[in-house]
Amino acid sequence: MTSVSHASKRCNALLSSVALSCFLLPAEGSLRPAQSHHVLDPVVVQPTATPTRVRRTTSGKPTRAARSRQQRNVAADTGAPVATPTGPVFAAPTLNLTGTTSTGSRLGLTRLQTPASVEVISAETMGERGQQNIIAAVTQNATGFTAQPAPGNGSIAFNTRGFNGNGTVMTLYDGTRLYVGSGTLTFPYDTWSSERIEVLHGPASVMYGEGAIGGAINVVSKLPLWVPRNQAEISFDTNMERRIAVDSGGPVSKDVAYRITAIGSMSDGWVDRDHQSNVEVHAAVQIKQTEDITWTISADYGDRSPSRYFGTPLINGKLDTSLRFQNYNVSDSSIRYQDSWNQVKTEWRVSDGITLRNTLYYLNSQRHWRDEESYVYNARTGLIDRGGGNYIEIFHDQAQIGDRFDATFRGHIFGMVNEFVTGFDVNNISFTHTNNSPYAGSSSVPLFNFNPGSFYATTSPTVPGFSTTTNQYGVFAENRLSVTDQLSLIGGIRQDEPTVERTDYVTPGNSYEKAYHATSWRAGAVYTPIQNLAVYGQYSVAVDPVSNLITNSAANSTYQLSSGKQVEVGVKQSFWGGRGEWTLAGYEIVKNNLLARDPNNLNVTLQVGQQSSRGIEASVGFALDHGWRIDANTAFLRAKYDDFLQSVGGLPVNYAGNVPVNVPQNVSNVWVTWAFAQNWSANAGVQIIGKRFADNANTLEMPAYNVVNAGLQWRPDVNTTVSLRIYNLFDTVFATSGGTNQWLLGMPRTAQLAVNVKF
Repeated sequence: MTSVSHASKRCNALLSSVALSCFLLPAEGSLRPAQSHHVLDPVVVQPTATPTRVRRTTSGKPTRAARSRQQRNVAADTGAPVATPTGPVFAAPTLNLTGTTSTGSRLGLTRLQTPASVEVISAETMGERGQQNIIAAVTQNATGFTAQPAPGNGSIAFNTRGFNGNGTVMTLYDGTRLYVGSGTLTFPYDTWSSERIEVLHGPASVMYGEGAIGGAINVVSKLPLWVPRNQAEISFDTNMERRIAVDSGGPVSKDVAYRITAIGSMSDGWVDRDHQSNVEVHAAVQIKQTEDITWTISADYGDRSPSRYFGTPLINGKLDTSLRFQNYNVSDSSIRYQDSWNQVKTEWRVSDGITLRNTLYYLNSQRHWRDEESYVYNARTGLIDRGGGNYIEIFHDQAQIGDRFDATFRGHIFGMVNEFVTGFDVNNISFTHTNNSPYAGSSSVPLFNFNPGSFYATTSPTVPGFSTTTNQYGVFAENRLSVTDQLSLIGGIRQDEPTVERTDYVTPGNSYEKAYHATSWRAGAVYTPIQNLAVYGQYSVAVDPVSNLITNSAANSTYQLSSGKQVEVGVKQSFWGGRGEWTLAGYEIVKNNLLARDPNNLNVTLQVGQQSSRGIEASVGFALDHGWRIDANTAFLRAKYDDFLQSVGGLPVNYAGNVPVNVPQNVSNVWVTWAFAQNWSANAGVQIIGKRFADNANTLEMPAYNVVNAGLQWRPDVNTTVSLRIYNLFDTVFATSGGTNQWLLGMPRTAQLAVNVKF
């Protein structure tokens, strides 16, 4: 009877955990502050952002605030606890399974405690490998991630688990998303101001709302420092890129600290006539109002004139490598992105078991394109036909103001440790699209030695085309119940209610107002049979818009959000005293409600299509003796359309069974680092990308490729590092993305010399 009664209590506790959590009040009795049943030994690679401060007390014992600060770092970006340096310390920035992340959970769980695939790319890793932009850092380190950067999407667009683009793989900055308008995202770009990049594989809508069935990438900025530190770096490469970066931080007083980072770069580019420039500034101030209340105020600004290379035209459906350095854009083409992010974050530790966080933000993006973007080889004339209605001028004016609040409660339910977080997210987004549609103009140029010509005004003036106002609010909750020392159950739910109002200035009849409703949720379990070994399973539901939510056309506004479901199981382990780790995950994602043609009337589009992917992802890392370190990961997937009927030449064609465009079926990364002598180290990495298809019919194949990057570092003294890096060591010609007429090629072999000084 005792056993049955005990089991009944466990069952009732599981069913009522989420419901009871919101009423948790920590007390000295039955509701004690949550403590881990066992301590994970983390590999610490960086000092904590703030020092431990102990309030004076007449009793001679530490106060509650002092006790809690001995166990966590006041991380103002998320408020999540950070692993205490209780375990061994190794100079292996890639070994971090026992460190906490904010991207996979709002409860401050470690990667081992999270029932999902989460990776962390540290600033040390990015700096060592010479990864100076977000695309390089993610695709060369994260398992199964590739990218399809192009000037038209802001050069920030990722692919993972069979899904691609900014509408289904989300990018965030400090946990805050800028809603994607017209498929474009332009910030953040440079990695200098990043403390780390956290990557969540699979559906993330329960964390961040619609638009994340494939995954989420969270770029976490550098926090103010409580120990003075200054750093500067200057570099120069064979593409004539000149780059200078500075980083300064330290305390202003015992309660105020600051951090300022800035980079400036100019480049001639690696194709003809492709001058580029980039300026990014990050400034943050952290204020400790009391021992329990922390404010972090930050401002970021980016002004980027990126590459104006839109791709290399195919010759009779094939890539001609002799055209590798040709730029077929007009001579006076212009692209400019100006972004600003302003955030005020507050964290209040009300008690040992209650923490409140709030983020108030204002984001703004101004973008301008003025160029010729389409190049098609004409077999009859032997010329490159430019245009066909693609002399384009576009302006984006986007502003977003919002607030995100959450409250975390930690305590016990029926003797079991329980953690619960709930909150809301509200936004107002305004977007104005100005262009010279209907686009016109055309010209033709030879393959080589041509006059690029100038952009000329067409019969269509550049005027506002449409504007939208989006009001969005969402509520979310997440709960973790530690059933036993080894078993924990984790669940979350989010409800989003966006309303979009579009005003069409050209065709007023295409104006509309649309309200959407989206429910995302996930449920998972983590079992740790031995310390630092976790087996997990998860089921999640997420949503994507049929295109970008805030810029949906009148036709697409009639459709509901697409939905996706994922099942994932996996195992993770940190071993050998923290000097080794490995992960293995298997998943299946099914996304339905895609747009497809009505088989009985090809002029009618129905929301009946379906796409799926299933795959395996694995990673391993070792910090070996004699200065060796090895990091490797690989992903194999089978992505396909299950039902995708389209009209081709007026006839119905179902692409069921075909692979989605720009999706490789296997992706791998291998990095080897060797500290071969005192103050000397070398590294080399290979990125292995499988073949992709450039069309839905899978008739045009983009070949597989391998790219090798290598570097040599010398530290003449403790504060100086001299680096020689060679990107694309073997000068491989490869396409990063493309369509049926032109492909964007990757950077050729490039050598860079950099000097980093700390003072």
